[in-house]
Amino acid sequence: MSNALIIIPTYNESENITQIVDAVFSLPKDFDLLIVDDHSPDGTGAIVRQLKNQYNQPKECLFLIERTGKQGLGTAYIEGFKWALSKHYDYVLQMDADFSHSPSDLITLYLTCSESGADLAIGSRYSSGVNVVNWPMTRVLLSWFASAYVRLISGLPVMDTTAGFVCYRRKVLETVGIGQINFVGYAFQIEMKFLTWKYGFKISEIPIIFTDRTRGQSKMSSGIFKEAFFGVIQMTIMGWFRKFIPGDAVSAA
Repeated sequence: MSNALIIIPTYNESENITQIVDAVFSLPKDFDLLIVDDHSPDGTGAIVRQLKNQYNQPKECLFLIERTGKQGLGTAYIEGFKWALSKHYDYVLQMDADFSHSPSDLITLYLTCSESGADLAIGSRYSSGVNVVNWPMTRVLLSWFASAYVRLISGLPVMDTTAGFVCYRRKVLETVGIGQINFVGYAFQIEMKFLTWKYGFKISEIPIIFTDRTRGQSKMSSGIFKEAFFGVIQMTIMGWFRKFIPGDAVSAA
């Protein structure tokens, strides 16, 4: 068993899943990998079950949680986080299945936490300029200004507040109360960073190059942006009335 688990949520990623699993297990660091699939109609879960037969010898390193339907990105990660805590992993990473995040950067995120002292390492598109490939300019601007909006409203000192390519130390997930996260879409990414910051954990941003998917379909929608826009205001106001005591663990249930 590895000391580090990568969580990848999937919905209709049959065109990418084999390649991303192969890429993770070809890295020089021995990560374990958990796929959380929301009953993908395209058979993503069935492909992962076949890959388990290939990779889970001589030890288990590929795991699968199959859910009953599409329940949202945030709930997939929360279920994965709870599973990771129950299995006593020291480091928990998250990434997308579509190669927008380069698997080789996983090692840098891991080392930033395991050797450089960060509690949360963020693969950041915006910490050293704008490092996004193949996005239309309108989406680049929307994403960049979304992070600027979050910083303005909440005070969160992070350049890429919506980043989904991160590594957490176990103690962060034990402390922030993952069972009490309010948001299920991309606002989930913002809320997790906000709570990590408010509890006084060390956050480091690592520049990455983000490349838009070339296979499969994006899951972005107007509802996701609406949740994030209004959710930041709600999150900030709730933060005014909540005590954040460093090291004061909140139940994950």
